[in-house]
Amino acid sequence: MLILLPPSEGKTAAVRGNPLALEDLRLPVLNPARAKVIDALVELCVSRPEDAVDLLGIPKTQPELVALNARLLESPASRADRVYTGVLYDALSPATLSPAAKRRATSRVMVTSSVFGLVGLGDRIPAYRLSGDTSLPGVGGIQAHWREHLGAGITEALGGGLLVDLRSGTYAAFWRPDAEGTSTVVARTATVRVLHEHNGQRKVVSHFNKATKGRLVRALLESGANPRTPAKLAEALRDLGWHVEETKSGTQSPTQLDVVVSDL
Repeated sequence: MLILLPPSEGKTAAVRGNPLALEDLRLPVLNPARAKVIDALVELCVSRPEDAVDLLGIPKTQPELVALNARLLESPASRADRVYTGVLYDALSPATLSPAAKRRATSRVMVTSSVFGLVGLGDRIPAYRLSGDTSLPGVGGIQAHWREHLGAGITEALGGGLLVDLRSGTYAAFWRPDAEGTSTVVARTATVRVLHEHNGQRKVVSHFNKATKGRLVRALLESGANPRTPAKLAEALRDLGWHVEETKSGTQSPTQLDVVVSDL
């Protein structure tokens, strides 16, 4: 099973440690594409910091984020599960998982990244600022860049297992299972949506959507469940106490699982 998470906008920079070593990251097949983004991002932020503020959508009150990118190859790196912060990662709370669940998280969970494509929770990366909907000089649109390169990494990480896609819309556009041109990947993919039901109406609430996804992943990792199909995933989540509705929209689209919650 491979669980894909979105990154967090906020990141915690390490205060000590060795800098980034691309060769130590999982999925070295992505390293040329990673290096292209890194080189372009550093060059922009070192040579044209004023332009970087506008091009990267950085608030003018936070120029330190440009400096953060400029030092990307020199700054201390830390485990990705310590760098990414925010609602989803607070709910997942990787540091408090049981030893067995931590091992599963290291092998089964990867984060979609504008800079690195995919990183494992144990990969050591520096903090950075680059949104998925950015266009970067020398690279072009980040979404288009990773659409060209990410498939090989996901295919390698997935193997013959189930893909559990929890990415948000911006990062889902980096790669879609039907891009592989085969129904086998689509059949092994489940996208998960969280809906809040109140007074008979359902809607997505961003903050709690993220928190619920974090709790779902934590529950799966702690349980040791390793479903091989979307239907088995739905069954596993129901066994863990979640209300799950399954929608299969055809052989060309992944199975969508709606997790319906009434309490936020």
